Amino acid sequence: MTPNAVPGQLTPAEVQAEKDRLERDLAQAAAELSEIEQRLEDRADYSLGEGDPGIQAWELNLALHQRVQERAESIRAALRRIEAGTYGVCQRCGARIDRARLEIVPDAGLCIECARAGGG
Repeated sequence: MTPNAVPGQLTPAEVQAEKDRLERDLAQAAAELSEIEQRLEDRADYSLGEGDPGIQAWELNLALHQRVQERAESIRAALRRIEAGTYGVCQRCGARIDRARLEIVPDAGLCIECARAGGG
């Protein structure tokens, strides 16, 4: 920690490291989305009575696609908070988000107390 650092507050170097990590995570999510979208192109046959086993795989890929899209948006929101200077600050109560939480969930927008209270 630098001599003038506020306890619990990320230093500029730490914020930059988190930004780099989030950008890598976003690139990985984009690659996953591309791969899933290719799999979704092979749509299963929903004809009555057919029972195409590909239906289940297609629906699983659709659910996975939605989950990865949500993750990508969460990462984009965290990157916007970095640009705005609000990264590491709870969006609900304004408290600092604990460093340990940000290490585990770098796109966290809520402190652990607010997240436990029901909001992500």
